[in-house]
Amino acid sequence: MAHPPSDHRSSIWSVFLIFLRLGLTSFGGPIAHLGYFRDEFVTRRRWLSERSYGDLVALCQFLPGPASSQVGIALGLARAGYGGAVAAWVGFTLPSALLLILFALGLTQHSSAIPAGALHGLKVVAVAVVAQAVWGMARNLCRSAGRISLMLLATAATLLLPFAWAQVAIIACAGVVGLLLFKPVCGSAHDPLPIPIRRSTGAMWLTLFLILLAGLPLLAQALPDLALIDAFYRTGSLVFGGGHVVLPLLQAEVVPRQWVSNDVFLAGYGAAQAVPGPLFTFAAFLGAAINSWWGGLIALLAIFTPSFLLVLGVLPFWENLRQSPRTQAALAGVNAAVVGLLLAALYRPVWTSAIFSVQDLGLALIALLALMLWKLPPWLVVIGSGVLGWLFSLTM
Repeated sequence: MAHPPSDHRSSIWSVFLIFLRLGLTSFGGPIAHLGYFRDEFVTRRRWLSERSYGDLVALCQFLPGPASSQVGIALGLARAGYGGAVAAWVGFTLPSALLLILFALGLTQHSSAIPAGALHGLKVVAVAVVAQAVWGMARNLCRSAGRISLMLLATAATLLLPFAWAQVAIIACAGVVGLLLFKPVCGSAHDPLPIPIRRSTGAMWLTLFLILLAGLPLLAQALPDLALIDAFYRTGSLVFGGGHVVLPLLQAEVVPRQWVSNDVFLAGYGAAQAVPGPLFTFAAFLGAAINSWWGGLIALLAIFTPSFLLVLGVLPFWENLRQSPRTQAALAGVNAAVVGLLLAALYRPVWTSAIFSVQDLGLALIALLALMLWKLPPWLVVIGSGVLGWLFSLTM
């Protein structure tokens, strides 16, 4: 990888513009985002080698949080230091965050102007989107009988224990099971990650991450105004497996507290499929639905802060961790449990809040067919589902 150029400010600006273009055009979810990044930074710009990019992706998939955003943060860091990391995140995140905040404000302030059938269509399309995510993740992460069993046990435990901390405990237990029962895999040879951060600096960022994770719940009890920051920071710290897995954790945080209704939650989740960029910007929608623009900004910053702290903190230690067979075995258990969490979310709240009739089921199947077999872009499927939901409501 080339070293950061001497004109630091212009480098930060160029990083921002590159990632802004990606943020405006990157549809299709985190796997698609990683493909866009590879084309842009390995093939076209040659910022890093194929092997280095693969290692960076492996690191970000290992960490909790949105893998594609974390890869972008690391690339920006390598190109232009800390300012480049922020510029990459802002550019990639800004378009979808703004669109979802505007949608939230329109939904909460002018809900009567949006047909109820269209909102229901957005909830139904969420069934198809989550089903597609479950199928794709299960095919990649649950190929053996042991992993399938762990996935289904995690699903059952999640449905029987429907609170946020129970889901965290399930993920932790699955890591222990993977460590004890799954056969470790040998670490493969790889190029060193070309981002120089001292271990002492990395330890400082990790310490800050842990302090906030442990301290924010205590502060929120004393200062209720911090509850929103605590909820979204904790969610961003504990989501393993990519963007769609944020659904059950966020739902457990905001719906039982009556910050937003379940209908608004699922309508926003459906709308999030129609915008480019990271799915974690769904937090901006929820924050704006709770407390206008200011709430959207707070929720967005809170849910992404753990990603910054973890990327900066773990990079110096990644070389040894990457080659540990025991770490890989534990991670296999965590990944299986993550699929189980998403499968549970597919049933509750997604299915139970959207599928009330044969007509709803038919619309969900059409959306699933469009996504998985016809390979239509998600934004088009979402818009089409909203329109069909509205048309169906006129016939009833």
